[in-house]
Amino acid sequence: MPKQALKSKVLHTAALLFLSEGYTATTVRGLAKEAGVDINAMIRVMGNKENILCHLVEYVLEGQFEATRQFMGDKTDDPVLYYAAETVLQLYMAESSEQIRDLYTAAYSMPESSALIMRNITGKLEKLFGAYQPTLETKDFFEFEIATGSIMRGFMTIPCDMYFTMDRKVRRFIECVFRIFQVPEAKVEEAIAFVSQFDYPMLARQVVDGMIRKLSESDDI
Repeated sequence: MPKQALKSKVLHTAALLFLSEGYTATTVRGLAKEAGVDINAMIRVMGNKENILCHLVEYVLEGQFEATRQFMGDKTDDPVLYYAAETVLQLYMAESSEQIRDLYTAAYSMPESSALIMRNITGKLEKLFGAYQPTLETKDFFEFEIATGSIMRGFMTIPCDMYFTMDRKVRRFIECVFRIFQVPEAKVEEAIAFVSQFDYPMLARQVVDGMIRKLSESDDI
């Protein structure tokens, strides 16, 4: 099998398995079997399971960000409120199933995939919160992303229950992240009120279903 065809087949299959079975439960051998490729050829081309996860991280995050762009529409042109809506959707996606929680937890925990996320998000944080921290440099925002990425991982890892409800999770998450960047309390409360207007459980289901459908139909990954 040509290298590009093998890569495409493995990534399609891995994404579907990670979303439906979870990252931890998916084995390299099981992935190769499900993809219908030789395991040794797959390892030569794709590397280990974390390497495969790294290939998919940007795709999964972009699916999440694209969904935010679609449902936000013209509801705000405030990038800070947009960021709040985007990250809250990620919390709801992680809460939508234990398999997806496991996928996100792995992405934020494994060395290569977490480094990839931090590199991608650092510039975004600088643009969003630079006005509140005008003396900071890019390296400072990278260090803050280490902190905020850890906060995201922590909130995704702990499931909601009758005491730690989703509303409380969302509020605490926004409070923690925004206070790191010294966002004024009035803006924190505005962001919390803003995200409360959306039907996130429905949006999370739509995003996951849409990604699975796209992966099943597309050859572009």
